[in-house]
Amino acid sequence: MDTEHRVILNVGGIRHETYSHVLKKIPATRLSRLTPNLANYDPVLNEYFFDRHPGVFSMILNYYRTGKLHYPTNVCGPLFEEELEFWGLDANQVEPCCWMTYTQHRDTQDTLAVIESLDLDGDPPTQEEIAKKFGWEDDYYTGNMSQWQRLKPRVWALFDEPWSSKYARVISSLSVAFILASTCSFILKTDPSFQIPDIDVFYSLRVVDEGGFKNYHKTIGTDKPVTSPHPNFFYVDLICNIWFTIELLIRSLFCPSFHKFVRSPLTIIDVISTGAFFFESLLHAILIQTGSLVTLDFLSMICVLRLFKLTQHFSGLKILIQTFKASAQELFLLVFFVILAIVIFAALVYYAERSQLNKDNQFTSIPLGLWWSLVTISTVGFGDMVPKTYLGMLVGSLCALMGVLTIALPVPVIVSNFSNLYSHSQARAKLPKKRRRVLQAHEVKPALLGVKQHHGKHRKKSSSATFNQPPANFKNANGGPSMHDNSASKLMA
Repeated sequence: MDTEHRVILNVGGIRHETYSHVLKKIPATRLSRLTPNLANYDPVLNEYFFDRHPGVFSMILNYYRTGKLHYPTNVCGPLFEEELEFWGLDANQVEPCCWMTYTQHRDTQDTLAVIESLDLDGDPPTQEEIAKKFGWEDDYYTGNMSQWQRLKPRVWALFDEPWSSKYARVISSLSVAFILASTCSFILKTDPSFQIPDIDVFYSLRVVDEGGFKNYHKTIGTDKPVTSPHPNFFYVDLICNIWFTIELLIRSLFCPSFHKFVRSPLTIIDVISTGAFFFESLLHAILIQTGSLVTLDFLSMICVLRLFKLTQHFSGLKILIQTFKASAQELFLLVFFVILAIVIFAALVYYAERSQLNKDNQFTSIPLGLWWSLVTISTVGFGDMVPKTYLGMLVGSLCALMGVLTIALPVPVIVSNFSNLYSHSQARAKLPKKRRRVLQAHEVKPALLGVKQHHGKHRKKSSSATFNQPPANFKNANGGPSMHDNSASKLMA
């Protein structure tokens, strides 16, 4: 009775035996619809053959037996998903004990997709990849590439891909040098040693009547209302901004997609910084007044944003920025708890300092307590505001401890995200760009059909040749048994 309901499954060369009613436990799956009419059923061996992964199938067959799907740790996640899809099973049925291990490959795939978007490759792309990047696949495959289509990617690589060639590295070094020179100029021109005072000289004449005689007193005075940077800083900024303008024009002309290029944050920073400099120079030429100088100083602060352009030339900065993006949820949670703690401890210290007689009370309002609470939670502690009462000191101690614990909580998450991105980027950089191509199933079938036709013709020839077989001791030119004899003997067998 058991023999009639027993099912033999040969998966990847390993035989598995079970009962038909076990396979019916999960309906609408491949194993629940097994019939002898299937092409993979062997009536001689009385088994079903599947050319699939045998190790994963052990877990799948155990799922039919016990109703619990566990994840094997010796296979990759995408392979396990492909096997589940082949057998018609849902991947969401994995047990909770294996869920974290099973979903790790999804996080890895997301990380690799992020690294792919960061464009951290150290090897130049192929011509096919360049054509796809610029949207010229049809012209590339047909061979109708114009001179402009051949020139545009080369110029773009010079200004956007520092690792593409030695000339691109030279241009990248020049760009970094101009960014650093512009930033150093902005910093140094605020130093008093590099500033020239605008001295106003005034004269006064006073007449004094002394005993009928008039005496004239002349007074000469000077005043230094404002100071201005050394004129050489203007020429340094002018040269740097001319380079940034030329670079911006070339990049906008040779970019793969103008719409994506305009919406890029680095492009917006470059446009604003360059425009602010020329607008500042125009105002400086027209208005030289105290009020206008404040506006000019404010506009000159925008050039500091050019430091973000260094992310184009250093892959580590890209990974660091992407780390903060990946940790945005944890950072927002940290800011929420810090704001909540600031408000609570500001109110507590305000009322704690008023609970006793305190002539030196510095916490006259809760807004002042907010400043003290922020400085204490961030563990800075300027010491400009200090609680005097015992209850206030207790609140201050709790505030400091809360700050240490709250700020330290998201640090491991940020470090883990950075380590994950950095390790995957380093591993990806060491992978070979070119891999051996594996034929797909639809590409293999025509070849197999050709082999079958060849064997069919060979069988006809060998069957006709059996009537005229050479002697058994006949040998070929190499001294071995003849191929004709071997084929005939195989056919007879």
